[in-house]
Amino acid sequence: MKLSARISTIKPSPTLAITMKANALRAEGRDIIGFGAGEPDFDTPQNIKEAAVRAIEEGFTKYTPVGGTDELKDAIIRKFERDNALTYRRNEICVSCGAKHSLYNLAQVLFEEGDEVIIPAPYWVSYADIVALTGARPVIVPTAEADGFKLQPDRLQDALSERTKALILNSPCNPTGAAYSRTEIEILAGIVEKTDVLVISDDIYEKILYDDAIFYSIASVNPALKAKTIVVNGVSKAYAMTGWRIGYAAGPENIIAAMNKLQSQNTSNPTSIAQKASVEALNGDQTAVGQMVAAFDKRRRVMVEGLNAIPGLSCRNPQGAFYVFPNISGILGRTIQGKRMDGSSDLAAYLLDAANVAVVPGADFGDDRYMRLSYATSMKNIEEGLKRIRTALET
Repeated sequence: MKLSARISTIKPSPTLAITMKANALRAEGRDIIGFGAGEPDFDTPQNIKEAAVRAIEEGFTKYTPVGGTDELKDAIIRKFERDNALTYRRNEICVSCGAKHSLYNLAQVLFEEGDEVIIPAPYWVSYADIVALTGARPVIVPTAEADGFKLQPDRLQDALSERTKALILNSPCNPTGAAYSRTEIEILAGIVEKTDVLVISDDIYEKILYDDAIFYSIASVNPALKAKTIVVNGVSKAYAMTGWRIGYAAGPENIIAAMNKLQSQNTSNPTSIAQKASVEALNGDQTAVGQMVAAFDKRRRVMVEGLNAIPGLSCRNPQGAFYVFPNISGILGRTIQGKRMDGSSDLAAYLLDAANVAVVPGADFGDDRYMRLSYATSMKNIEEGLKRIRTALET
């Protein structure tokens, strides 16, 4: 049976594919250490789980409004006021089945053939494919490690054209951990403000920051840009709620209404129980978030130090999220145990085969000179994984 042409334009999510492969190898009895998944290894905080249990016991298990309950929208509105100095109304909020779902809905209602969408690289693996599915063209704008992997104003200016529909900005960034300063955001916002370009601000790692770094929302840094910005966020990363599948978007009423219309025909509402849990996540005690970030920070330091101690690798200290993006240029071109390392995919395949360590090739994030490792795993796994990588590369 012939499949649609659109499905041939995209590839499976590489991060999920790596995780599935690692799980399959574990099922075969191999001792695999996985640095692939972007998923906190902590359990969802107890107060959040208890809110979900209460929802079940009280029979809150039916359909809800397509774009989320008023209770959850109000919690999101309070979160924006409290954390970002942003004001929204209920009709400017759409709750979806994860932040990825929010981004997909946004792309479907905004982009079409002939449009261009600027995506700084390295980028999260799904951005380009989500854009391509609409018929629009992802315009990949490289960033440099020397610039902290941050989009430079001249690069943004050069990428703009009469066909540019939107800029996707992710801070802190997956995969690099780069977090933009207020001044950097202000300069980029000033360029976009003079155009008709929309901004999609992916803030999913907003609460995971280190070394006194501060999160700045482009919609609050430049109030004039708020009317052209759609903020995407969710509860998955900050609250260890990846499987609960709750994300949300905030932006202009007409765009949110279109997202609601689309969602009414694809998923309907997000899970009722997960919405109740998310209300507690946003309104309840935030102590667990700080504890998780403190643990991530310790792991980050061990991961960066360990990678920099391996000949051929160099690694910057990420400012946020829970990934490192080491430069592997010192390995590329080498032959190890008869296998030539011509790119990040070769190195990732070798590490999985020879060291039982799963990493994600940098090529999947837009730069073949790097690889991504998640430190959202135990310190024991990090230390053992680094030991295995070093042994495999020194062979």
